[in-house]
Amino acid sequence: MSLRSPARVVLLAASLTVGLVAGCTSVVSGTGTAGTAPASQTASGSPPSGSPAPGKASLRFGGCSGIDLGSSPAPASFEVQCARLSVPLDYTDPSSKQISVALVRLHRKDSSASRPLLVDPGGPGGSGVQFGVEIAAALPSKITGKYDVVGFDPRGVGSSTPIRCLTDAQKDQLNAASPDVRTAAGQAEAKREAQQVAQACESKYGSSLDDFDTVATARDMDRIRAGFGVGRLDYLGFSYGTELGGQYAHLFPSRVGALVLDGAVDPLTDDITSFADQLGGFEQAFDQFAEWCGKHSPCHDLGDPRAAVYQLADKARTSPIPSSTPGETRKATSALVLLGVLSGLYSQSFWSALGQSLLLAKQGDARGLLQLADVYNERDSSGHYTNISDANVTINCNDSKPGPSDSLIQSTTTSWVKRFPMFGLWSAASLYGCQQWQPKRTVPAKPTAPDSANTILVVGNLHDPATPYQGAKDLTDTLGKARLLTWDGEGHTSFLQGSSCIDEAVTGYLVDGTLPAAGKTCPR
Repeated sequence: MSLRSPARVVLLAASLTVGLVAGCTSVVSGTGTAGTAPASQTASGSPPSGSPAPGKASLRFGGCSGIDLGSSPAPASFEVQCARLSVPLDYTDPSSKQISVALVRLHRKDSSASRPLLVDPGGPGGSGVQFGVEIAAALPSKITGKYDVVGFDPRGVGSSTPIRCLTDAQKDQLNAASPDVRTAAGQAEAKREAQQVAQACESKYGSSLDDFDTVATARDMDRIRAGFGVGRLDYLGFSYGTELGGQYAHLFPSRVGALVLDGAVDPLTDDITSFADQLGGFEQAFDQFAEWCGKHSPCHDLGDPRAAVYQLADKARTSPIPSSTPGETRKATSALVLLGVLSGLYSQSFWSALGQSLLLAKQGDARGLLQLADVYNERDSSGHYTNISDANVTINCNDSKPGPSDSLIQSTTTSWVKRFPMFGLWSAASLYGCQQWQPKRTVPAKPTAPDSANTILVVGNLHDPATPYQGAKDLTDTLGKARLLTWDGEGHTSFLQGSSCIDEAVTGYLVDGTLPAAGKTCPR
């Protein structure tokens, strides 16, 4: 019950070509030299229940047949190998049915690195396998000189026993839907759509559906650590990946190695408050885009960008906007207009494409906005979706308490329409998303880790729309043994987003364990 983060937002700008302008995120090589805890160092304390103790490596890497590495070519300077790890579907009965978790390891050919650095892009529902392939070449050489980059698809995602509930055609229909939940008809439509998804998932997966959640994935991460034969987990997690990292630290504090949590999900807010915080972040991000737009050509030709979006969304409610893309049969409804705008706000490097997409839409051509929406939804040019949305609703609903009630949704909608004039009404329909979901839930605990074996590095962006900065502050405080690094930047997450200050600080922490100074804020 929140806005999902595009899973590969760290690198998406390099591939965003909206038929207009290609955005590009600059990447700065980091600095740093020595090492943290050696692979032979084992954590103290008793192994948590259901988790193997450190021992001999059991993972066997080889070919990648049957594992989806994505469309990005693997970097030529890395050896790429894959493996599968069997883990219990239900950790309360570890001897029961096993499922498969897919992994990829990228080893830089000219390095002697052997220690794994586990990476996760967020979501929930983002493919860590594909992200590992994409991020390896972007990481500073001092990091890949020490670590092998290891991406994994969390359970239910990508190549790891994937959850697939809906067809591509059904997803097209749902993504275009624009119910006005202020009305009885709109409420009925939103409930019907949520029920369609819930019933499709439950009819296909039955009772096993409730075992795909954040806590179970955090336990899978410890199985991965044990499979490498290392005593502590080194990890780089973005967005929802910070929730996975926080749960890992909470469950296995004695096995925490170098953990970087960038773009923190706030552990102290309830689902609706968290959703509202995100909406507020995107409203502010649009204001920042609008200010930029007024100073840059041709974006300034929009006039008032906020008024332009309102006009386009209003028009699209009754007359959806066609696209000039050859073979495209979809038209941009108000929901797709707003989703395209929101997608364009995830990174400042998308702003030029967003501005030109809005200009095209004013001329009656929605091709740019549809392509921006497709980046968010992970829909390719042939109309095929990854399973990110199926996994996202499954994990989010399994992580949440049953509800909310109709009356709470209605009062929230009234509030959001006033507080968030661009995105509030459109987003309110999502509040029905978990109402119809199966009732067996595993709500993650508040991630406390005051006895963590290592100080965790939390990275927060002052102007992050998807995971507002307060979340980084709250996660740092809640973990107990953590250091906060701040960036006065724009867009979602901070590492590899163009700040040499951030990149050098994160690199120093991962490579030689150096923590940034307390209270450090990197400038834009």
